[in-house]
Amino acid sequence: MLRTKGRRKFFTTSSKNLYRVNERIRVPEVLVIDETGQKVGVMKTSEALALALEKEMDLVEVFPKAAPPVVKIIDFGQFQYQQNRKLQEQKAKTKKIEIKGLRISYKMGRHDLEFRKDQAIKFLKKGDKVRVEMILRGRERQFTKEAVVKINEFIKTISPEAELIIEQPLKKQGGQLTTLLAAKS
Repeated sequence: MLRTKGRRKFFTTSSKNLYRVNERIRVPEVLVIDETGQKVGVMKTSEALALALEKEMDLVEVFPKAAPPVVKIIDFGQFQYQQNRKLQEQKAKTKKIEIKGLRISYKMGRHDLEFRKDQAIKFLKKGDKVRVEMILRGRERQFTKEAVVKINEFIKTISPEAELIIEQPLKKQGGQLTTLLAAKS
């Protein structure tokens, strides 16, 4: 008995495995649709395969859960190409939202806060979310209430220029205060 060492290898399923083609269709009867999209009718699988071969095309099982399963007479290579193209178009249409981080400190000056405010507004207008965080170091941890006030003032300076939604309210973890902001869509 052979034993393999190491991890098992997992393979991704390709579009070839998603559809049964030609001889892999194992049901006795199928509903056939020809290359123009017209319904031919219910017939034996062997007859449908012969009809597809006669037209020099493939018999592809499109809806296997129907009773009887629906098969189409099409060029399988072209069908795969169109399916992959649709997937790529869907990926291109999805908008990727990033979370941008802004770190402010308890002792930060007014000019630096203005600069961070401008960055936050730019990120929010671009459609990204903004995580504002303040790390309290050493003796700054005593002034948690003042730090919360400072973060809330920072958020108020942003809100007139960009409509905000506070997705994650201000929370404290150890010596770090964080909140997550997003623009109203």
